Amino acid sequence: MVRVTNSVASHRRKKRVFKKAKGFWGDRKNHLRQSMDAVMRAQAYNYIHRKQRKSEFRGLWIQRLGVASKTCGISYSKLISGLKKVGSTLNRKMLSELAIFDPVGFSGVCEKAKIALAE
Repeated sequence: MVRVTNSVASHRRKKRVFKKAKGFWGDRKNHLRQSMDAVMRAQAYNYIHRKQRKSEFRGLWIQRLGVASKTCGISYSKLISGLKKVGSTLNRKMLSELAIFDPVGFSGVCEKAKIALAE
């Protein structure tokens, strides 16, 4: 009886791992065991960092809003509080974009927040 090796499927599995390990340094790109470990670790970090990226961007928007709101004479927390009282639906990302690309419009938003806080 002929020995069955399942070579087509195993070659395809190896090829898939080596394709993902392309660009890795040293033996991690062309030895199966090192490649498997490196690829699995890379995919795990990729999953984790996809979740962390959202938090990092929110922090960046908040930093930008803090600096921009200080130039308008209001703190970040008071700006957000005032906008909630007004009933504004602008989120932090859009406020940050507004502060960067349309400072005059952002100062108008800050004024509305100040008026809402004064009432």
